[in-house]
Amino acid sequence: MTISTEDREFFATLGERIASLRKANNVTQVQLAEALGVSQQTLQSYEVGRRRIPVSALPVVASTLSVSLDKLFGSGHRATRSKRGPVPQWQQQMEAVAQLPKARQRFVSEMLQTVLAQAASR
Repeated sequence: MTISTEDREFFATLGERIASLRKANNVTQVQLAEALGVSQQTLQSYEVGRRRIPVSALPVVASTLSVSLDKLFGSGHRATRSKRGPVPQWQQQMEAVAQLPKARQRFVSEMLQTVLAQAASR
């Protein structure tokens, strides 16, 4: 079956996004490949767009990378906003935090908890 140029571009972009999210979450190709039950070489082929990743594998990818399927497809929160106007700064910051490695996300979370606890006690 021949793959269209549009489909090829979609899978190449999806592969790039998977690679980016994988790296942001400190997940190796070997770890993600094991979660999918494929070889590291196969996962690499998915990431560079040489092979099409099966649709049935996408929930496993999203779960392993701790992201939603929307985020995996690149249609994150901003695409589903119903309000018009600029995104509030706190929301931009939270989206930026979501892109950090898990250890840094925990650090930011602990800092927020400390600040909120101090504010609540005043």
